[in-house]
Amino acid sequence: MPGRSVRSGQGHVKSTHRKYVQNASNMVQLEDGSVDLVVTSPPYPMIEMWDACFVRQDPGVFPALQAEDGWKAFDLMHRVLDGVWDEICRVLKPGRFICVNIGDAVRKTGGEFGLFPNHFRILSAMVDRGMTPLPCILWRKQTNAPNKFMGSGMLPAGAYVTLEHEYILIFRKGGKRSFKTAEERQVRRESAIFWEERNNWYSDIWYDLKGIRQQLADSRVRKRSAAFPFDLPYRLISMYSVAGDTVLDPFSGIGTTMFAAMASGRGSISVEIEKDFDLIGLHTSLHAGEIAGFANRLMQSRIDRHMTFVEERIRDGKPMKYINRIYGFPVVTRQETDLFFRPLAAVHADGEDGFTVEYAGV
Repeated sequence: MPGRSVRSGQGHVKSTHRKYVQNASNMVQLEDGSVDLVVTSPPYPMIEMWDACFVRQDPGVFPALQAEDGWKAFDLMHRVLDGVWDEICRVLKPGRFICVNIGDAVRKTGGEFGLFPNHFRILSAMVDRGMTPLPCILWRKQTNAPNKFMGSGMLPAGAYVTLEHEYILIFRKGGKRSFKTAEERQVRRESAIFWEERNNWYSDIWYDLKGIRQQLADSRVRKRSAAFPFDLPYRLISMYSVAGDTVLDPFSGIGTTMFAAMASGRGSISVEIEKDFDLIGLHTSLHAGEIAGFANRLMQSRIDRHMTFVEERIRDGKPMKYINRIYGFPVVTRQETDLFFRPLAAVHADGEDGFTVEYAGV
């Protein structure tokens, strides 16, 4: 299982990352209450590119699609996902969070064009399993298509708005997480984010993220594929967990969540049913020695942005009352005074299904 990471002054520490190629609705190797955070994006029901994936797991989906019975197909697809929600609710610790990136679908079935509200169906499923829904995040995933209107175009009473956003649904298992020991409280302080990041990241609309195209080992796997951008799981991991936590992604794809966990000092577990998603980008980066470099540049870019913010705030005559004890730069709040970034020293592959990350001391 992924181990603890960070504590300042402790020298080199490690996090572990494990991948399982299997169906995420049966994670028997994970113990009850063993995961601190779930960050994932499942296949989207009623998006055509995912039809074959659902058919493989429930053959009944195929006749429903052939009959153009959209709502039956929609229900059957979500029943496949329900098994995964059962498992993640089981393995999640009390007080921890689930973050699900999902988009709604539009499709013509039975001669009628309509919306299939995936976010609402997943929201209902989580509530049925006792999870507490929290305010969600919308992120704008704009299309660059020159003719992005649907329906009758410029003529009224027949056109449809385009879907240019996706949801990040957020749930908590039970009440608030408690940090009881002095060590737990210190790790929490060290895992803080900057005041100005908090103001942006904890907004209910994110305008600054863009979808990316996945690099697949075999282009025949799917005609097209869109992974969420790295910043999406990186932000969520920073917002809803502390250093040393274990992050689970039951639909890991090419391993973006695992990569983000490495960069943020967390351990991770990834589950993926598609063998073709063999952490392609991650393996390539490992061999090129790029992961540690990328993560460390990311940390430095956050510090650089903070220093720009400090200069602008001081120029505007606004106070900076506190000093970060590690770096010596000004911060707005007392909660930022222990914030620090632990650099990645090395990333090692543990066979074909795991990685260990070493972090440098501060």
